[in-house]
Amino acid sequence: MTRTILNPADETVVATVEGADVPAVDAAIARAVAAQRRWAALPPADRARALRRFAAAVDGAVEELAALEVAESGHPVGQARWEAGHVRDVLDYYAAAPERLFGRQIPVAGGLDVTFHEPIGVVGVITPWNFPMTIASWGFAPALAAGNAVVLKPAEWTPLTSLRLAELGLESGLPEGLFQVIPGPGSVVGDRFVTHPAVRKLVFTGSTATGTRIMAGAAEQVKRVTLELGGKSANIVFADADLELAAASAPGGVFDNAGQDCCARSRILVERSVYERFMELLEPAVAAFRVGDPREEATQMGPLVSAEHLERVRSFVPDDREVAFRGSAPAGPGYWFAPTVLTPSRDARTAREEIFGPVVSVFPFEDEADAVSFANASEYGLSGSIFTRDSARAIRVARAVEAGNLSVNSHSSVRYATPFGGFKQSGLGRELGPDAPLAFTETKNVFIAAPSLEEGTP
Repeated sequence: MTRTILNPADETVVATVEGADVPAVDAAIARAVAAQRRWAALPPADRARALRRFAAAVDGAVEELAALEVAESGHPVGQARWEAGHVRDVLDYYAAAPERLFGRQIPVAGGLDVTFHEPIGVVGVITPWNFPMTIASWGFAPALAAGNAVVLKPAEWTPLTSLRLAELGLESGLPEGLFQVIPGPGSVVGDRFVTHPAVRKLVFTGSTATGTRIMAGAAEQVKRVTLELGGKSANIVFADADLELAAASAPGGVFDNAGQDCCARSRILVERSVYERFMELLEPAVAAFRVGDPREEATQMGPLVSAEHLERVRSFVPDDREVAFRGSAPAGPGYWFAPTVLTPSRDARTAREEIFGPVVSVFPFEDEADAVSFANASEYGLSGSIFTRDSARAIRVARAVEAGNLSVNSHSSVRYATPFGGFKQSGLGRELGPDAPLAFTETKNVFIAAPSLEEGTP
């Protein structure tokens, strides 16, 4: 099962990768089981030092990892460099966790009651192709910090950075078998993660359709799951907002990573009284968004990840009926799609479905209640933005919008120090933030009977 990895910017061959079969997956899981027992038995300070060494190894390979990301994913080099640094920072952040997974002492009658956070065991992490490095680290770093072993299946289109991260882990001194990357089809590797009884938890990032299948399969063994799925996030612009800021930042909020971002603000809702002015400001901002060779530092957006995905995105915009204006993109070779702004009806397919490409729909709204109602008129609830100068309104709307990650006067969604996850069909559970390692533990309660002074001997 050999997979050819193509550069999406020019369609040249980057590498070939051999996929695992079921016996190979089973062997990797067996190695993980053995490694996890030894890892969990280490003193917490030793595990913390090992993760810091891993972070240092990633730091020394930032440029190498960025180049791999550019080649296999088409990410602009500046973004890819940030992603590699993000992996380093995530490892550094969770390196503190082994010595800080505190239990509790709970006051009870008749004795002492304490809790412990014990590792789950082997964690299966299934990562997407849109942010292969960063999202991988969100799973493996806190899982390792909590005392688990990790088997990770990268996306078939983008396995190279994850494979290199596993090598860096070994080079930095992680025990053999503790963190393994197993490339291959989801129907082989991913399905075996779901069915293998030694994989005690699954972390999946990808489509809602696949996530629901994984959740259903995991239910047969009551297997723990964390799911980060789709999005159709709203960027709400009120009349009192700084319109220049809102319009200038909107392209980055949706065209980042060529729109292949579950947090993309792919619906822009603009108060009707300033709608025309906003569109006047948005058009030059879209035109100025630089699409081109991802190896160039000035590039802001690269190609889509594959020919297959390009055709899917094209299917949402078969003609110019809904198109207000477009940016520009290279003609080819490569999987290029120009940034596109639509003005569809609220019930159009482009208004409801996740496109996962550089396509944004803009809608007018009447008042605050209408904005909130339309923002929530989605099966998804991952992210969103609110542009207003009214702090009371910002808080009110942020509390009313059904999404897990809201930003006011910005499009920030992900910081490793804060929790990330969605409402509704955007997912289950939270990643990142100070509590992420707890999601990879079981809480054990222990009661120790002790007679009171009145009942015991003096």
